[in-house]
Amino acid sequence: RNEKIKNFFINNKRLLITILSLIVILLITYFAIENYKKKQQTKISNQYNLAVAEYSEKNKETTKKILVELINKKDSTYSPLSLYFIIDNQLITAPSKINSLFDIVIEDVSLEKEIKNLIIYKKALYNADFINENELLNILNPIINSNSIWKSQALYLVAEYFFSKNEKRKSKEFFNKIQSLKNVNQDIQKETQVFLHTL
Repeated sequence: RNEKIKNFFINNKRLLITILSLIVILLITYFAIENYKKKQQTKISNQYNLAVAEYSEKNKETTKKILVELINKKDSTYSPLSLYFIIDNQLITAPSKINSLFDIVIEDVSLEKEIKNLIIYKKALYNADFINENELLNILNPIINSNSIWKSQALYLVAEYFFSKNEKRKSKEFFNKIQSLKNVNQDIQKETQVFLHTL
């Protein structure tokens, strides 16, 4: 038996050396890539923190430029944070440009499902005052047609939208959908009941 094993190693020496070499190369490549990713993450983190810490009315344009660049780096943490900072501080006010940035974060950034749904909801919330019902529903449909934890918030936003347009029948339809859900946010449940009493 020992002789067979010995002969196997002798006869397949080159093949075994090649396989071992490939394994070593793959391991080195893997750790090099992981190390590069960590360095890039640290660099992006530092860029974001510095931009936010040094933000003032005087350097709005510089801050905006840095944050847009960070969004385009498609980082799962700092791309959404950069977008939120831009919106909260009105560094970009054109809805078309903000929506383009939303689309990058939603479509191109690797995010957990519910984080992506939250960003979709925030996009709808941002647009709700100046888009029509079809556009609003198109944004929110991925949430409304799922079992997302943000489903009740999405339905509430649509119901409130129709209520503000005095379309009470449509508003009531969406408030009733909230009532039929399980595990609804208690605050939304209470607000829904208040609205339903007025319809």
